[in-house]
Amino acid sequence: MIAEFSAYRIHRDADTVHGRLETLRVDDLTPGGVVVRVEYSGINYKDALAATGAGKILRRYPLVGGIDLAGEVVESASPEFAIGEKVIALSGGLSETRDGGYAEIARVEPDMLVRTPAGIDTRTAMALGTAGFTAALAVHRLEQNGQRPEQGPILVSGATGGVGSVAIDILSARGYDVVALTGKMHHAPYLKSLGATEVLDRNTLKMGDKPLEHATWGGAVDNLGGAVLAWLTRTTRPWGNIASVGLAAGHELATTVMPFILRAVSLLGVNIEVDSALRATLWRRLGDELRPRHLDAIVRREVSLEGLPECFGDYIDSRAVGRTLVKIG
Repeated sequence: MIAEFSAYRIHRDADTVHGRLETLRVDDLTPGGVVVRVEYSGINYKDALAATGAGKILRRYPLVGGIDLAGEVVESASPEFAIGEKVIALSGGLSETRDGGYAEIARVEPDMLVRTPAGIDTRTAMALGTAGFTAALAVHRLEQNGQRPEQGPILVSGATGGVGSVAIDILSARGYDVVALTGKMHHAPYLKSLGATEVLDRNTLKMGDKPLEHATWGGAVDNLGGAVLAWLTRTTRPWGNIASVGLAAGHELATTVMPFILRAVSLLGVNIEVDSALRATLWRRLGDELRPRHLDAIVRREVSLEGLPECFGDYIDSRAVGRTLVKIG
């Protein structure tokens, strides 16, 4: 195992949050029963918030950034994981209360880990990352609650982001008519290449103000929250489902009970802090029937630890498209 290693560590000095590359030792990391040589991580919107201080993500300082990681077990006090096994970790306090994946070495608790399933190597795992897992969980919840292609088109908001891109790919492969909603119409060809049959301009969207608008969507995956999510509740067809994934446009929800009572619309929350059985099931499905067909196109950029700082601004300013992969070491 590496005696000393590089890590991107986030500090707070007075009211200023900043990250920098540092040389650490394993004993500098938060405790954990399994030591992993990290091979890949990724950049998510939450990572950018944490690294820049634009959002209050970290609960303690300093911490290594990165809310996900994939790599090889190099030391284990757990009978569940052997040295040499390839593993994935998402969330579980990474880059909130625990040191995260932006390091050559990570130390995590066994219950945070899942083995890489058949069909997924560590690079693919982080090409998907938290965003891909979230998209898979959203589709899982929709279908678990009865969503089917014949109910009508599925609208995906925040379509050019990581979650939106993977969701479009997965849903279209499963036979859904997918409509992408975006404020970046110049990326419409990209969204159609992933399987969207139509791209709507969020900047010209007429949402109306009635308790119930024209029933248009069979269901939705919403990354935005706020006014768009409220509009989706008013425009989803009877017995349709909306998976609420994010709040990029706001955390408030101004709607009425009428869509839920008169149209039996279901609003489903999506939180990736799931039990180990569901986590393993979803990763297995991502290596099989939920595997995106266009993952190489969704990964728009690959950077090293040194390249992290130049990427975060694109996420904060909503310029990022698809996924950014972080190659470690």
